Amino acid sequence: MAAITTFRRSALLLATVVCVTLLTSGWAEDSEPVQPPDQDVQQIARANNTFAWALYAKLAEGNDENIFFSPSSIHTALTMTYAGAQGQTAEQMQTALFLPTDQPLQHIEQEQPRARGTKLVDVPWSQDRVHPAYRKLLAAMRPDDKAGYELRIANALWGQKGYPWGTDFLTTTQDNYGAGLRQVDFKADTKAARKMINDWVADQTKDKIKDLLPPGALDPLTRLVLTNAIYFKGSWAKPFKKARTRDEPFKLSADKTVTVAMMHQTDHFPQAQTDFAQILSLPYAGDEVSMIVFLPKAVDGLADVEAWLAKTGPDEVLATMRKMKLDVALPKFTMTWMGELNKPLVTMGMTDAFNSRADFSGMSERAKDDGLHITAAVHKAFVEVNEEGTEAAAATGIGMGATSIPPSFRADHPFVFIIRHNTTGVILFTGRVVNPQAGRDEQPAKSK
Repeated sequence: MAAITTFRRSALLLATVVCVTLLTSGWAEDSEPVQPPDQDVQQIARANNTFAWALYAKLAEGNDENIFFSPSSIHTALTMTYAGAQGQTAEQMQTALFLPTDQPLQHIEQEQPRARGTKLVDVPWSQDRVHPAYRKLLAAMRPDDKAGYELRIANALWGQKGYPWGTDFLTTTQDNYGAGLRQVDFKADTKAARKMINDWVADQTKDKIKDLLPPGALDPLTRLVLTNAIYFKGSWAKPFKKARTRDEPFKLSADKTVTVAMMHQTDHFPQAQTDFAQILSLPYAGDEVSMIVFLPKAVDGLADVEAWLAKTGPDEVLATMRKMKLDVALPKFTMTWMGELNKPLVTMGMTDAFNSRADFSGMSERAKDDGLHITAAVHKAFVEVNEEGTEAAAATGIGMGATSIPPSFRADHPFVFIIRHNTTGVILFTGRVVNPQAGRDEQPAKSK
């Protein structure tokens, strides 16, 4: 991870952490049907997903390594921060986060002609509308006792003891994100404050993520740290059998391969195709969450798939998915990704939030005088994909009487994947596997 720069003025630090362990070690009854989210929730979910692909494109620039992050985690933490933003800082954050807008003049346009030169102006949602809609989205993502997977989302604010935080800001973050203020003393004991935050992160992620904030991340001028942690553990609805896993080549490029443990199974899965990609959905138990794999048809076709995802997103194609019997091959992989998001977020339009021009006066009346701004947006993520599971849950049959070999989906070259909450459509996690063997050690993220 790049060193975290410190400033002489008051610091605001944004820390998002996600731990996702994708195992197939469990089974649950089918869950009850979930009602579709309302319009406001759908628009917030759409904002999350548009942000996901925009940030993915920035992280992929000049980077030929594996990537894994939680756009949902980052978007949630930034939207909490947005609750305290004012003026131009708020406008920039609203744009970078793709938060919803309305066109209040549209109904007038239908009743009478628009005067020449008059333009319909998109009006951003008010803070009073954004955050309650986010609260409903987070509630819709919360699994019930029969879900068959574990999804834990936790938020927290860590504020300097004695600092005059605004009541409205604290109420908004507590009521809508469950992010109560925890008072720490950055000025007198930075080390103890760092330990307290890191211990909270480790607890929320079941010790999968430790030491999120390295030495030097905080200093006596730090005034606020916002944290979001997501932990996910899911069982495949149709587990892979260990007996079918074998060492096979994975093509890094047209002329270079590595040997990986390739999992195999044959069953019916939702799938779709474009001219340049195969798309496969692998549901988890309960069918509320799925891994969706975007596999280029060409070994060197990753850039084309990424360009398509960044430009249009996959929603239209995903809506056309149909079940088909497939021979699936997917590599086992483990990946840890860590890095700062300052530069990507600045290039997405959040320029003022990261310097002394920031206006976070919604957090505190002293924010502007103290130069309160974001010094670092830190993100760390972990993912493990394997075939472990209950053997009985894998009894699916191969189609008695079949006389032809089913079509194949062989993920034996670089691909993009997401983990999506199906009811809301929210992309919980996004990543790409360039080399399944490269994730054994932590790798710094490269971003422009």
